[in-house]
Amino acid sequence: MEPNIKPSVNDSRCVFFNTNSEDYRCAVILTVKRATGTFSLVGCLFVLFVIWLLRRYHSLAQKMILSLTVAAAFDSLAYIMGESHPEGSLCDFQAWWLTYFDWSALVWVCLITINIYVNLVREMSTNKYEMFYHAMAWGAPLLMSSLPLLKGHYGPAGAWCWITDDHVAWRFGIWYVPLFTLILLMSCCYARIICVANKRMQSWLGTFNPERERRKVSLAEEIKPLKWYPSVYLLVSIFPLINRLHDALHPQNPSFWLTLLHVLFAPLHGLANAFVFSLDRHWWSLLTPTGMQLALSSRLWDKTRIGEFGAGAARYTRADLSQDDDDDDDDDRTLFYAPDVTLKDRGP
Repeated sequence: MEPNIKPSVNDSRCVFFNTNSEDYRCAVILTVKRATGTFSLVGCLFVLFVIWLLRRYHSLAQKMILSLTVAAAFDSLAYIMGESHPEGSLCDFQAWWLTYFDWSALVWVCLITINIYVNLVREMSTNKYEMFYHAMAWGAPLLMSSLPLLKGHYGPAGAWCWITDDHVAWRFGIWYVPLFTLILLMSCCYARIICVANKRMQSWLGTFNPERERRKVSLAEEIKPLKWYPSVYLLVSIFPLINRLHDALHPQNPSFWLTLLHVLFAPLHGLANAFVFSLDRHWWSLLTPTGMQLALSSRLWDKTRIGEFGAGAARYTRADLSQDDDDDDDDDRTLFYAPDVTLKDRGP
């Protein structure tokens, strides 16, 4: 999350390597930090624009992705927030902000995983858990981010403020140990989801049924991009962890290259989530010039009718597909909803 070399008291910018503030390495670290934070913010804003344009915020899963993107966008702002701050309220606020939205984004990824597991493996509706999801995603991070603040452990930590060098155990206890534990649990959960999905699709083999084939394709296409969430979180967190371990073992001998990799990858949560979002081919099929023109027209100029523009339907259902197609409209176990190509009346 943060390079942890303390700046000198008299330095107005940053001194990561116990040299003067004109050291080119300090400028490189700050520039990379701002650039990666900006890229993440742009990626989140793009995802939010697509969600707004195509009205993808009606089903529970769509709302969860929207909330994840909002959390990642605010998280990206923390990495763009100023330079190195001296000790004080502004530094504490940046450290709290960073910890809160890092945790919020992580919790939303975990909840998306749980939502898919309950829908597919347990075959249960999760719509009634929406308020619980929000309470967890916005409440648990408040606790995790406030503990170091109440203890006075926030302060200058290199290119941004976070838990100071004097409290290494808190850094691992508040962030790194829970992070990698949750990544491991999510990976196991997705392995179970993929295993069940494969068995489900195998059970659908036999006499050709158009509805059954459509559901097989939908099932595979929806799970494929979502399984990357734990992977991208592992990717953007591995170098910060390595740098954190190096700094704990060699506090007086920081590594420029590990610090550089740290600030290169740590702010990329938002961009990584946007990358996973872009793996869904349905989005790109709708973002053609004609599709965007129709969606913008519906959004900006059609005041008499509010529609949702999409292609195909995607639902997770039980293996028993003997029910009539008419029953599908009443199925409340929808994970992702993508309506037919025609514009359908939908709430604001």
